[in-house]
Amino acid sequence: MQDRGPDEKLDALESRINALKKSHAPKDHMDEHYSQAQLAWRMVIELVAGLGIGFGMGYGLDWAFGTLPVFLVIFTFLGLAAGVKTMLRSAEEIQKRTEDEAATAAQDDEEG
Repeated sequence: MQDRGPDEKLDALESRINALKKSHAPKDHMDEHYSQAQLAWRMVIELVAGLGIGFGMGYGLDWAFGTLPVFLVIFTFLGLAAGVKTMLRSAEEIQKRTEDEAATAAQDDEEG
């Protein structure tokens, strides 16, 4: 029984080193930047959508009943509250996802 030659050992070592380098390669910061911007725009759109829907409903009811400022103001504030609530729910979802990713990364570091 003959052991592998020095060239085979070096090739095996080189492949192991390359595999480890790939697994510990730094993450591209541009991808992270775009994902953060995407999340920020999502939250802004949720707030504006809530305001727009509340404004539209209030204006429609005021037009139908002939009481211009009453329902407009009430439903605009309700739309604002709904938009803020949706933004907070999105923020909690993002925070939970970030914590899960950090816990997974920490667990992988402990195992490796």
